[in-house]
Amino acid sequence: MSLTLARSPVPKLGRSITQRTRGHTHGPITRLMSPSDFGNILKPFVFLDLFEHEGAPFNGSLHPHSGIATLTYVAEGAVSYIDPDNAKGVLPAGGVEWMQAGRGMWHGGGIGAAGRTRGFQLWIALPPQFELGPTVSVYQRPEDVRRDGAASVLLGDYGSASSAIVSPSPINYLAVSLRAGERWRYEPPAGHTVLWTAIAKGAVSVPAKLQHGDMVAFEPSGEAVEFKALYDAEFVLGSAAPHEHDLILGYYSVHTSHAALCDGEAHISAIRARLAQQQRL
Repeated sequence: MSLTLARSPVPKLGRSITQRTRGHTHGPITRLMSPSDFGNILKPFVFLDLFEHEGAPFNGSLHPHSGIATLTYVAEGAVSYIDPDNAKGVLPAGGVEWMQAGRGMWHGGGIGAAGRTRGFQLWIALPPQFELGPTVSVYQRPEDVRRDGAASVLLGDYGSASSAIVSPSPINYLAVSLRAGERWRYEPPAGHTVLWTAIAKGAVSVPAKLQHGDMVAFEPSGEAVEFKALYDAEFVLGSAAPHEHDLILGYYSVHTSHAALCDGEAHISAIRARLAQQQRL
């Protein structure tokens, strides 16, 4: 008589990581995500830059966008901005700049104070109903950014907190701070099968170890992820319903079709001609 021993299933340790990167660094900016890599599997999230600067403040040049929204989050220091209406200002640590480009606009920015400045700039692809729409600009000071426990809600909803920024599609974008040894669990909303995180400071376990400068994409699913801070840690996390459209790229633009891209780039060129005319007057 032979006996067959039943094998217990191996318990799953957590939502699996499918891709991992430390990006490409040029000066103070590390590009962690672009449409040619992570952006193609994590859309509507298409670009993510980690910026870290030590030194004197400076202003960057004006540049255009169309078909996308950008969200700049300042973790430390301060950044300056020039919006499409030529309004100028400075966002301190904890502040947020939201720029929904729509059909097209020009804006600029830089480092707003001497010393150390760091944070993230995220690009989000707009769905067809917004990609050729009006430009929307929102600036939030730290006290205007709503929180639930360890999480600042930069976009979307989490726990008892909701961002005042109207998201163009179902998206959550959070900035989380944990002390060493603390745990924090993220339960994505129904339909948010896209999920990623990027570490700004310290190290966490998910349970794989992630440290400053790492970005990972998690498997598409609705499962939660638990973070444990191995040291004092800061990270951003994005979840969303998938963007069911192609990414049609221009130099500063992302659209869902070639026709929309041509329209957006033509509008950008018309704005540039008008700005040049104003400077000559």
